Amino acid sequence: MNAAFRDASGIETFLEMMAAERGAAENTLQAYRRDLDDASAFLGGKRGGRLVSASADDVRAYVSHLAAQGFAASSQARRLSSLRQFFKFLYAEGMRGDDPMGPIESARKGRPLPKIMSEAEVDRLIEAAEAEAGRDDLSPAALMRAKRMHALVELLYATGLRVSELVSLPLSVLRAKSRVIVVTGKGNKERMVPIGERARDALVAFAEAARAAAGGPSDDPWLFPALSESGHMTRQAFARDLKDLSLRAGLPPSRISPHVLRHAFASHLLQNGADLRAVQELLGHADISTTQIYTHVLEERLIRLVTDHHPLSEVSRD
Repeated sequence: MNAAFRDASGIETFLEMMAAERGAAENTLQAYRRDLDDASAFLGGKRGGRLVSASADDVRAYVSHLAAQGFAASSQARRLSSLRQFFKFLYAEGMRGDDPMGPIESARKGRPLPKIMSEAEVDRLIEAAEAEAGRDDLSPAALMRAKRMHALVELLYATGLRVSELVSLPLSVLRAKSRVIVVTGKGNKERMVPIGERARDALVAFAEAARAAAGGPSDDPWLFPALSESGHMTRQAFARDLKDLSLRAGLPPSRISPHVLRHAFASHLLQNGADLRAVQELLGHADISTTQIYTHVLEERLIRLVTDHHPLSEVSRD
């Protein structure tokens, strides 16, 4: 049995565990596979060894290789995290007698603040989508696409869904006619997310346009069906269309993405007085430490509160 096959076998077994026991999403599994395959290729080519039997020195050599290749600290940290999970699994399953990651320090990385859109910028983006969805000079197919984009943007800003959650919503969301939707997030965990009236209206308008373009009702199970392997609109297609929309709205496309709109949802809630725990619940974060990246918004609000209302602040301004 050659070294590459042994590594491949260990990686496959690890990924099967992550899927079956941890409920890891396909995107997560693919990321693990890429990280582990890269480490395996390095150790096999540069060190003449195997990933499944790597030593701490092998791992250090791989980290040095990443640094020499110009990988950012955040990218190094992510790959180290993949290796930690992998070796922890091998040790727990008795596939090796030690864990080489024990003496390895994580790459130091600062936690960047999320890109944020102002409320005015979000309004501008949504208004552009709404205007295009209201045009009466478009073909049925073009009108359907315009109304789909309007629905997607309204829904994303109203709910803060992950883009993978948004594009894979089932058609039952529309049929339920409820003020909340049930979303299946990471680890197949379900959560309830309120949906506003504007987003609901945009969804209904899109559904009507889709029926008109198709010449009748569809038996497709997806809310946003598409000719893709999954059967629904892809994350990449939505991200591309969103950048095109931002350009037409007069906003810099480099600053606009589905994830930035999710950040805007969270930040604007906090700016307007929402509780951090509530935002954690809405975003589907398992740990509040993930949500705490938005605490800079809370800090700004508290400083403004004291500045505007504390009597001593009046003295300091005089």
